[in-house]
Amino acid sequence: LQTMSGNEHDWLALKPQEPSPSQCCGGGCKPCIYDVYEKELAQWERAKAKQDKSLLMEKKEQSNNSELNPDTFTAFSISSVEQLTEDTYQYRFELPGNSSLCLSLGQHIVLRGAVNGLEVQRAYTPISPGKAEGYFEVLIKCYEAGIMSQYIKTWKKGDMVFWRGPFGGFPYRPNKHGELLMLASGTGLAPMLPILQSITDDEEDETFVTLVCCFPTFDKIYLKPLLQDLARYWNIRMFYVLSQETSLEKLPWSYQENTYTGRLDEGLMKTIINSCRRRPFVLICGSSAFNEDMSRYLKAAGIEEDSCFVF
Repeated sequence: LQTMSGNEHDWLALKPQEPSPSQCCGGGCKPCIYDVYEKELAQWERAKAKQDKSLLMEKKEQSNNSELNPDTFTAFSISSVEQLTEDTYQYRFELPGNSSLCLSLGQHIVLRGAVNGLEVQRAYTPISPGKAEGYFEVLIKCYEAGIMSQYIKTWKKGDMVFWRGPFGGFPYRPNKHGELLMLASGTGLAPMLPILQSITDDEEDETFVTLVCCFPTFDKIYLKPLLQDLARYWNIRMFYVLSQETSLEKLPWSYQENTYTGRLDEGLMKTIINSCRRRPFVLICGSSAFNEDMSRYLKAAGIEEDSCFVF
């Protein structure tokens, strides 16, 4: 039996690991983790053929750069952790100097975590304005049985966390649409916030926005002060749909007139669309079941697929 030479062994140790399915966030990233793997594998094969390990160095240098990069993960330090509801947290990460992530609206970034030796990747959308300097913020819901949640729950101030990106996004242009109808379930609110803030920050942008936030109960609504502030703008309307609340009586008076109990169903969707001031372009973000339901209700209300964007 031929034993592996020390040199072969060294090369094998340097070979990039093929990603497991759990590492792909499924967000349609360009490049996807599998694209990155193919690129690294080709680089490794070239270096091995030439027996020149220095050809592998270029990818190592990039990750020391403290800038977000779609091809390699970069470490960012947690500067604060804030619990918003029983299972939802807001994390703030430091950016070097006064730099900003420079994200386009609604773009997401991919988090890498390790749990029990298994590497997992998930996509999250920063909720901080794209131009925020020196920091970015992410809203994360932790699930009891979620693999990534087990890792996230251990985070504390000062920890280093690895991100890559940005990916995706909604190509928003001021005044392109008469009205945006945003349908968000839970943390699906995240990609809507930078778009909303860019509209309210731009005095020339006269786009109407109707934001429909779906949560189980009133207590589960997060970022209430921010949402209340945004709702004060002349062109922004806010509706809340609370699936597990039975009556509006216990809610603060200021919420009663724009809150519905039960689910966002086909009937309520038609009511909301009919109340829009212009024919809306619809943005949808939630679980895959929520996204499918919304697309079905919109179709029933006469809104075609080319007037919708799903995050």
